[in-house]
Amino acid sequence: MGDNKVKITVYGAEQLCASCVGAPGSKDTYEWLQAAIGRKYATDQVEYEYVDIDHPPAVEKHEKFVERIHEEDLFWPIVVINDEIVAEGIPRLKPIYESLEKLGVE
Repeated sequence: MGDNKVKITVYGAEQLCASCVGAPGSKDTYEWLQAAIGRKYATDQVEYEYVDIDHPPAVEKHEKFVERIHEEDLFWPIVVINDEIVAEGIPRLKPIYESLEKLGVE
């Protein structure tokens, strides 16, 4: 893969998504993803970032995405890999792994 890092951003909130009752919280999902990906892939190729949609950092990219979440009523947590949504609501590992492999993560 070279020196290219893959950026995984999880957008979520402390409050559970209304349609995701019974699912793990966003922070739990963020930590679970790191553990699951770390067991299968070289983690030095992957960067992780968590963005709280109720208190996003003052970064234009995140502010615009949070606005989109609210406008389009997207379910959170949302897993974004290199600016592409790969999971929404209750994430599944298969599409996340497929996206990582397409990007050359070994």
